[in-house]
Amino acid sequence: MPPWLDASRLRSAELDLRGAQALHRAAARPLLTRVLALCSRLADGPLRVALILLLPWVGPAGRQLALLMLLLGAVDLALYYALKRSTRRRRPFERCGDIHACLKVPDAFSFPSGHTLHAFAFALLLSSFHPALAPLLWSFAVLVGLARVVLGLHFPSDVLFGALIGIGTASLLLQLA
Repeated sequence: MPPWLDASRLRSAELDLRGAQALHRAAARPLLTRVLALCSRLADGPLRVALILLLPWVGPAGRQLALLMLLLGAVDLALYYALKRSTRRRRPFERCGDIHACLKVPDAFSFPSGHTLHAFAFALLLSSFHPALAPLLWSFAVLVGLARVVLGLHFPSDVLFGALIGIGTASLLLQLA
């Protein structure tokens, strides 16, 4: 690797770590930590599964949306696991002594943030069918991403790339549908 490229990569990693440390300082506020932990737990998956199970009862549009959500979830999960296994990036609390995990982690690796990936993907998909819910859905997705960093589980770049991947896969699925 050329020295200038390696130096740039190291600067980016340092900036990412400093961002994680700065945002994690907010975890010192117990009420904020509880709210963000709730957002993170809601994004774990059961909420999406419940929605997928309930949507078909709404009618034909609900059935179509449930099918798209299932397809999107499968695509995102495959991409997520492929990236997790190939990058094997350690989590912030493992790399920095002043960051601690405020929640139990679902797997060993940090990149990308699966919670953020799924939250942004489903926000785009659901808001395309129900535009009136867009502010709520997008606000929730942003809170999920923020929660993952504040709670010490991810670096800002994990969340950023998770959001971009989720938006990308949902956009592609909507184009194909």
